[in-house]
Amino acid sequence: MPPVDRSQPPMPLGHSISDIVLIVDDIPENLSLLHDALDEAGHTVLVATNGESALQRARQSLPDVILLDALMPGMDGFEVARRLKADFATQHIPIVFMTGLTETEHVVAAFAAGGADYVTKPIRPPEVLARIAAHMQNARQMKQARSALDAFGQATVAVRAADGKLVWQTPLARKLLKAYFANPEEVAPEELLQWIAGA
Repeated sequence: MPPVDRSQPPMPLGHSISDIVLIVDDIPENLSLLHDALDEAGHTVLVATNGESALQRARQSLPDVILLDALMPGMDGFEVARRLKADFATQHIPIVFMTGLTETEHVVAAFAAGGADYVTKPIRPPEVLARIAAHMQNARQMKQARSALDAFGQATVAVRAADGKLVWQTPLARKLLKAYFANPEEVAPEELLQWIAGA
């Protein structure tokens, strides 16, 4: 039996070394507070201070969860979320909105834009940690499901019957669609729709 390395503390149950959190906020104090709390909890923390850099960071690093400020100058959090959810590369990432606005219309806007959850300001790090842990667990299970389907050669897509929109796909399915159809990002190719209709 190999010797046990006791130089590093054991990882908490359910925690993966690859857990990456992207924090998007234009207020340095909020970034600092969240960065320290998440870093101390063992997460890899990335930071963006505006909408454009948030989109770029999300596409490059594919974080496990995004903490997104709702109201920022320039592109607000609602628009950032809509763009992330419209992109196949980032649409699976859970978004937790951070907002000082608790009026129903803002909460509804957060969910309509693709948010999975929200926390209110002033930020309470223990609450944020608990919420992102739950969303990371769900995201991890979805990722495992996609990987399992692909591992058994089951390239899988979900197509909305009303308009042919591709609403979900495994990585292998996406690769095959690009290789055989060079299709637009969001709509199933006509040949696939005909095959589905005849199946």
